[in-house]
Parts: sequence; structure tokens; C-alpha cells
Amino acid sequence: MFEQDLDRYWKTVVSTMRDGIMIVDTGGSIISVNKAFETITGYRREELIGQKCSILGCSIYQAARVSCGNHWCKLFKKGSLNMRRCTVTRKDGTLIHVLKNASPLRDGKGQIIGAVESITDVTEIIEKDRQIAAFRRELSSEDTFHGIIGASAAMQQVFDLIENAAHSSAPVIILGESGTGKELVARAIHQLGERREGPYIKVNCAALTETLLESELFGHVKGAYTGAFKGRAGRFEMAQKGDIFLDEMGDVPLSTQVKLLRVLEEKVIERVGDSEPIPVDVRIISATNRNLVDMVEKGMFRKDLYFRINVIPIQLPPLRERVEDIPLLAESFFRKMRLKSGKDIGGISNSAMEVLMKYSWPGNVRELKSSFEYAFVTCQEETIRPHHLPPDILRDKRVSHSADVPSISKEEMKKRQLIDALARAKGNQSAAAEILGVSRVTVWNRMKRYGIRYRRKMDAN
Repeated sequence: MFEQDLDRYWKTVVSTMRDGIMIVDTGGSIISVNKAFETITGYRREELIGQKCSILGCSIYQAARVSCGNHWCKLFKKGSLNMRRCTVTRKDGTLIHVLKNASPLRDGKGQIIGAVESITDVTEIIEKDRQIAAFRRELSSEDTFHGIIGASAAMQQVFDLIENAAHSSAPVIILGESGTGKELVARAIHQLGERREGPYIKVNCAALTETLLESELFGHVKGAYTGAFKGRAGRFEMAQKGDIFLDEMGDVPLSTQVKLLRVLEEKVIERVGDSEPIPVDVRIISATNRNLVDMVEKGMFRKDLYFRINVIPIQLPPLRERVEDIPLLAESFFRKMRLKSGKDIGGISNSAMEVLMKYSWPGNVRELKSSFEYAFVTCQEETIRPHHLPPDILRDKRVSHSADVPSISKEEMKKRQLIDALARAKGNQSAAAEILGVSRVTVWNRMKRYGIRYRRKMDAN
């Protein structure tokens, strides 16, 4: 009675396993499979029973048959097969990667009567490995300098300046239009410099009010202002022995500029609400997209501070002045988006690349990257073509006559405007409705009609 119960239990165990189990006879005919085997291969049990195991198209089985001419020849000769990686063909024709284990089955006299095989689906792991390898290739690209892409003469000059600035302890200011990559340059200077083992602290000076900016930079003591329930260190103290990156320096209020000047001249700070000087050893890297010389003349920026932060200026060229870098940047963004989205898009058409080369790029590299994020939403073909690019690019006079830009119907224009609004609103349907000047219900109805799915992106706190 116990043996009968045990046999029943084993059947339950095998049927609930996540690994696929298959039993074959000495001729290679399948005589039993479990539920997991059906799930992994896509075949139903009744479709497999009685079939030769060759139906699965196992890569190592095929090699065995070619060399020996028999089913299961290597297994019967060697006695077992342990943790072999191979591919199996599913019913729908797709290949899956599996780890295979197999052993011969013997009767009471020791004669081989068949074999049992288990397979574990590792397709997802293999795909992750491929993605990691692709990311590594992306990072090691010959046309990148610490994550900055460019092969033009203008960018090679920038790279030389970055290396020279990194080996100095003098303040650096990075100048350039919005979207040119100023933060990447600041990080490269830190990574190449003698302070690379120290902290790298970033502050966006335009994102804070005057009071909050001073507290953020220099810290404050308890009771320094309403809501200051306890004291805290500022970013300069956090950046001790490292670099601090002050982004949007042109937006710093005049009162705060005075305190920054003291840091540069005396190497000390004072927390808000306190008069005790605190020594700091920090190298300042600043950046701005504003014309500081013009601001100095208008009394909006202190002249003495300007000369102190302008010791090593690095001017980043706008994208329109390094057109030869556009194909490199486009290919890089394309590869990253293909990895991120999982879409099987083969490449960028010549006509689309022509449009990208002719466009003026007021938003610079950041706008080019956003264009590929948009294209991967709209493209349902094998190749990115001009009509998959954002409407603003196609409306540009210099690219409007490029080849392969088909006429667009009213419905198609509505669809693209909706995709553009959702992209700008990061998937928020209410915000997209406000951009389009319609109701949220209208946005929802159009998304349903055009088959648009857009996951909302939540900003990190």
C-alpha cells in the first residue's frame, strides 16, 4: 500500500515541478512529459506522446545524431548528461535556451529501457547576459570620452580641455547652450582628476529659492529660519576633499554670490544662522547656459566672482556646429533605445538620417535623444523613417523637403500630436490634455482609438 501511495506522490511532485520532464524509450520516442514541459515547449501532451524527440530540434541532440547515427547515442554511451546548455525549438518555431540534464533508465536486470530528461528554461537569463554585453560594448565605444560622444574637431578640442582641467585644482566653468552635455563634462573632470576618490556633489542653483539655496550650499543651524528644527551640513561640507558642481551658476542671486566669492578666496563657509567659519577643501566646477559677460555689464552678476570662477573656461559647441557627430549620437541613442524598449527595429533609414542632419537642433543633444525616445514609440516598422520623428523636426523648413516624408492625414496628425503630448507629459493624461487643449476623456478615447499605450513615468523624489 505504501509503495502505491509513494508512486502517486511522485506523480504529483513531477507534475508541479517548474522544470520540464520528458521520458523516452530506446528508440527516442516520447512516452511521458509533465506540465512544465508542455509550458516550456508550447506542445500539448497528446501532441508529444509517440513522437520522436527530434521534434524538439535540440541543438546537442542533432550533433549527437550526426556523429553517431542513433537516437540518444551519446547519452547511452556516457551514461548521463549534466547541465548542458542548448537550444530547443518551440511549437511556434521560436528558439529557447535551456539547461539540460539527462540519464538512462534501467530495469531490474540493469538493461537500458529508455531515458529521462529535464530542461530548465534560461532564455530570460541569456537575454539579460546579451543586454549586459551590449551595454558594455556601448560603454567601450571608440567614439566616447567618459560617456561623451564626439569625433569632430570641436569635440576633440573639448576633450583636451577636460583632461587639462582635470589635472588642475583651479575652478572650471563649463559654458554652452541647454542640452549640450555640461553635466557629463563636469563628471568627466571629476573622474579624471586627483579628487576622483573624493565625493562629487551636484547642486542645481536654478531649482531653489534664495534662502533654500544658501541652506543647501552652506548648511544651517537649528532655528536659523522657520522650519529649521535641527542643524544640517551643507553641500560644501559634503564635498570635502572632492568636487562640487554648481549647475546654472547664472541663476545664483547676488547675495549668495558674495558668499561664494568668500569660499573661493578664503576657503571657508558659514552655516546660515551662524558666524563660526568652517574650512572647506573643495574644487568648484560651475556651468551655465547664460552669457555671464552680458550679465556682469548689466549688474546681474558680480564681476569679481566672474573672474574667480572663469579660470578654466570650457565652451561646449551646440550640435548644429558639429553636424558630423550627429550620426554617431544617433546610432548610440538608437542602440540604447532598442535595448531599453526591446523593440526589434533594425536601423535608421538614410532618409531619416538626412532629416536629422538637416535639422537645427535648438535643444541640442538632449533633443536628439528625446527624438529617438519618440521614434521608438511611433515606429511599428523594421526601420525608423522620417515620419516616425517628432512633428517639430518635420515642420522645420530645412528638412520639410527631405525625401521619404509622406503626406500626413488629419487622423495621423492627431495621433502624432497625442504621442508628442504624452511624451512631454511623461505619460500623465491630464497634463497631456492640457497641452492639447482638450479634456482628459478625449485623450483617453484617442489613446484607445489609436491603440496607444503609454506608461506614466514617476519622477524620483
